[in-house]
Amino acid sequence: MRQPLESVARLPGRAADRILLCTTREGGAWTAVLVITALFSTAAQILFPAFLGKALDSALDRGTGVSGGVIGCLVIVVAMAAADALFELAAGVSAARGTALLRRSMLGPLVSWTGPGTPRAGAGDLVSRLVGAAAEAGGVAAVLVRAALSVVPAAGSVVALWLIDPWLAGTFLLGLPAVVLLLRAFTRRISDVSTRYQETQGRLASALLEALSGRRTIAAAGTADAEVRRVLRELPELNRLGHGMWQAQTQAAGRTALLTPLLEIAVLSVAGFALADGRITVGEMLAAAQYVAIGSGLGMTTMLLGRLARARAGAERVRGALAQPVLEYGAHRLPPGPGHLELRDVRVSAGGERVLDGVDLTVPGGTCMALVGASGSGKSLLAAVAGRLADPDAGDVALDGTPLRRLTHHDLRSAVGYAFERPVLFGETLGDAVARGTGRAAGHVPAERIVRAARAADVDGFVRRLPAEYRTPLAEASLSGGEVQRIGLARAFAHSGRLLILDDATSSLDTVTEHRISQVLTGALRGRTRIIVAHRAATAARADGVVWLDGGRVRRVGPHHELWRSEPEYRRVFRGDGGRGDGVGGYGVRGDGVLRDGVRGDGTLRGEALRDGVLRDGVLRDGVLRDEVRGDGALRHGAAGRQFEAFGKELP
Repeated sequence: MRQPLESVARLPGRAADRILLCTTREGGAWTAVLVITALFSTAAQILFPAFLGKALDSALDRGTGVSGGVIGCLVIVVAMAAADALFELAAGVSAARGTALLRRSMLGPLVSWTGPGTPRAGAGDLVSRLVGAAAEAGGVAAVLVRAALSVVPAAGSVVALWLIDPWLAGTFLLGLPAVVLLLRAFTRRISDVSTRYQETQGRLASALLEALSGRRTIAAAGTADAEVRRVLRELPELNRLGHGMWQAQTQAAGRTALLTPLLEIAVLSVAGFALADGRITVGEMLAAAQYVAIGSGLGMTTMLLGRLARARAGAERVRGALAQPVLEYGAHRLPPGPGHLELRDVRVSAGGERVLDGVDLTVPGGTCMALVGASGSGKSLLAAVAGRLADPDAGDVALDGTPLRRLTHHDLRSAVGYAFERPVLFGETLGDAVARGTGRAAGHVPAERIVRAARAADVDGFVRRLPAEYRTPLAEASLSGGEVQRIGLARAFAHSGRLLILDDATSSLDTVTEHRISQVLTGALRGRTRIIVAHRAATAARADGVVWLDGGRVRRVGPHHELWRSEPEYRRVFRGDGGRGDGVGGYGVRGDGVLRDGVRGDGTLRGEALRDGVLRDGVLRDGVLRDEVRGDGALRHGAAGRQFEAFGKELP
C-alpha cells in the first residue's frame, strides 16, 4: 500500500516544504477556519488603535454618554477573544490531523525492511522521527497561517500612519530595514540550531533504546556505569544546542527591546510636532504610538519564526524516514505451480560492497535446499531476496515463472512464508501469534489449524501447560529463546504458501527438538519448496541439496555428503568454531559432520544414536524418543513417532 506522502518525499527540490504544505492541507475545513479567524483577529488588531484614539478624543472633548469609539473598542475586544478561542480550537484539530498523516506515512517505511544490512538510522532515531519530529511538523498549519499574516500588521500600520500623517509613515519606514535584517539573521540561526537539536535527540534516543534492549547483557557484564555514560554522552551537545536556541531568541528579544522604543521615539517625536501644528489630535497621537508598536513588534514574529524553523526541521527528518526504500508491487497474479524458484544473475550491494555477486540458482518445486556458507557469505541476504524481503540491485527472482517484482502484494505474501532466527511475536495471545502466519488474527483462523502448526513446531506441549493455553496473553507468557523460536516456526508452518524460507530458524533449539522440526520439514512439508539457512552439518545432511555460498557467489550445488567428501573448504565451514564439528560437544562427531556413537560423555545421546546423520535405536534414556526409530530417520513407534506421522496428514 502506497503511503500518503511517499511520492512527495521523493520529488527533487524542497521536499520538506512540500511536506509542510501537504500537512497544512490535511486540516481541511479546519485550516480554512484558521485562515478566517486569523484574518479577523489581525483586522481587529489593526482597527483597535483607531477606535481607541477616537474614544480618547471623545473623552477630551468632554462628550456625554458612551461614544462610538468606546463601543467599537468593546466590540473589537470581544470579537478578538472569540476569534482567538476558535483559532486555538482549529489549531489543535489541524495539528492532530497533520501529525496523524505524517505518522501514518512514516509507519509503513519504518516497519518494512527492504534493503540489505542495517537501516541507515538506528531504531531510536526512527522512533524519534515518528514521535517528536512528526509532532513538530504536524502542528505547522497554525504557525504558517500566523507567520504568513505577520506582515499584515506591519503593512496595516504603515497605511494607518499614512492616513494619520504621511510624515509618521515615512519615519516608520526608515526603521523597517533594521527589522528585516534582524528577522533574517534570527531565522538563519534558529533553523540551523533546530535541525541539529533534533538530530542529537535522535542519536540520544538510539543509544537509550540499544541500552534498554541489551540490559540483561549489561547487567551480566557489570558495565551499567559505562552504558549510562554512553547513553548520556550526547547530553552536552544537546545542552549546548538548547542554549543556542534560547540565546538566539534572547538576542532577538533584546534587539527588539532596543529597536521598538527607538522607532516609537522617532515616530512620536514627529507626531509631537504634528500635534503642535494642529495636524493631528491627541487620540491620533496615541493611535500612532500603538501602530508603531504593532508594526515593529518582533516578539510574536520571532516566536513564530522559531516554531516554523522547528517545524521545518521536523519535516526534513520526516522526509528522511519517507525516503527509505519501499517495495513496489505489481499487478500480476501468481499462476498455479509447485513453487519452482529461480534466481538469475542476482547482484546486491550493501555498505559499498558487493554482498551477492552474479548468483544463478534454480530450486525445483517441492525440494528442500540448504544454504551453507561462512559468516558474511550472503546466506541471509539471499534468503531475503528469494522471498522478496529485499530487491536485488540487478538480476531477477521468479517463482513458477513469474518475476516476484510483478506479483501483487497479496499473491506474493500468500505464496511465501518465513521463519527467522530471532522472531518477533505479534498479536494479543500465543494463539494469535501463531495465527499471524496466515495473515489473520486468531479469531478468524480455525483453532485446529493453530494447534496443528504448534504441534509441528513442538510447542503445543508447552502451551498446554499454561493455565489459559493458547489464550495466554503474550505479555504474560515467560518464553525462553528456544520457545520463542518454536512459536516463530509454528507461525511459519501455519502459512499455507508454496515457498517456505527458514533463516537459521532452529539455531536456539536443542539437538532433539531440532531433529523433530527437521522431520516436519522433510516429511509433512514435503509438498512445499523449502529454503533453509543452515549452520549445522546435520541440517544440511537432511536437505535434498546444498547451495554452498562463498564470497557472495554460488560455489557449488549438490548433496551434503558429496560436498563433504570432495571439498575440504566445505568441511571447514562447519568447523569454524574450533573443530567441534556440528557444535554438539566435539565427541563422536563423524567425518561427514553428523553425530554418531556416544556423542556426549553424560550419555544423553547413547547407543548408536545416529546412523548417517539420522536418529536410531534408543536415543534417549528418558524415553522421549524411544524404540525403533525408522531406518530413514523418521520416528515410528512411541508417542513422538505417532505424533509426527499425524502432522504429515494434518498440516495445510
